[in-house]
Amino acid sequence: QVQLVESGGGLVQAGGSLRLSCAASGRTLSSYAMGWFRQAPGQEREFVAATTSSGSNTYYTNSVKGRFTISRGSAKNTVYLQMSSLKPEDTAVYYCAASFNWPAVVPERYSYWGQGTQVTVSS
Repeated sequence: QVQLVESGGGLVQAGGSLRLSCAASGRTLSSYAMGWFRQAPGQEREFVAATTSSGSNTYYTNSVKGRFTISRGSAKNTVYLQMSSLKPEDTAVYYCAASFNWPAVVPERYSYWGQGTQVTVSS
């Protein structure tokens, strides 16, 4: 069992940056592909970014390419999402998730989820 806890969300102006963290307890994340999803009010959960268990491959949804970067921490139990040039449409609750599968761009491919962290981008 893996427990995931996200942090780093908050309120930021358009054009600003935030770094989200996803920390694991119970075991390291080195065996899992990791992903970030987001969900805005009234909308379905949307894939944002994912990385393989080794961190050697990454994948992004088109709307965040060039602005967001997913990475793994050296401690092997943390994953980050660096978000830059934020836009109001990035406002959502952001979730990290762990998967035994790759590729993994849909929620159904993930086994473990965090509780989410709110990101609000003001215009």
